[in-house]
Amino acid sequence: MRTQRTTGLSAEQFAQLCRLVLAKLGPWTRSRGRPHLLSLGQAVKVTVMYEKNNVTEEFLGELFGVSQPTISRAINKVEPVIADVLAEFVAHPDDVPDGIVVLVDGTLTPCWSWADAPDLRSGKHKTTGHNHQVGAGLDGRLLFITDPLPGKTHDARAFRDNGLDKHLNAPNGFGDKGYLGTGLITPFRKPPGGELLAWQKEFNATVNSFRAAVERAIANVKTWRILHTDYRRPWSTYQTAFNAVRGLIFFRASLEL
Repeated sequence: MRTQRTTGLSAEQFAQLCRLVLAKLGPWTRSRGRPHLLSLGQAVKVTVMYEKNNVTEEFLGELFGVSQPTISRAINKVEPVIADVLAEFVAHPDDVPDGIVVLVDGTLTPCWSWADAPDLRSGKHKTTGHNHQVGAGLDGRLLFITDPLPGKTHDARAFRDNGLDKHLNAPNGFGDKGYLGTGLITPFRKPPGGELLAWQKEFNATVNSFRAAVERAIANVKTWRILHTDYRRPWSTYQTAFNAVRGLIFFRASLEL
């Protein structure tokens, strides 16, 4: 199987990732006890494949000829290491250069409905998940993805809770109607019982045409299927998984420049 198709990384990028993980973990071969059933490269590949495709651990176990618990142990061991070694590649809102027009939009990464986490329920999306704020340039280049907030968090609240009102020059950015009051340039809302004026409709069409770039950026982020389809593992593990995926997204982008 081609590495690009299964992990989202080129062969060179995957090899570089393995070198970073090895440098952090140290020798993978055990001098005592039972040897690992997966090589380091296989353990890294299993983890990245899981995050890229969000397939079940049972499927990966059958693919690699090991048990589901072996796959689970590999992911639990390697995932936080990937998040750690790739943290330096991640871009944050305070890294956005002055003068850059920033397009901001929120996205929900869905998850199972956990009874002990009712705050994850999003009324807007009618499902449970985590709210992330995504920033992109006018060219569609990804600028940042914020840490997760509960799915019930409205975008305007998430904008402030993530400190985007402090890190970004809001009047030089665009958002949808969910960002009214944040300082971002947003479309006009139709007045109750009235209609927008012709120039306001034209203005809205222009704003929406700009915002298409951030929607493309979100679509690219969600090619990592673990952020697009239901997250199945315990919700307490989501932050680490997200950190690893965010690191992989920016790691791949940095090596493509």
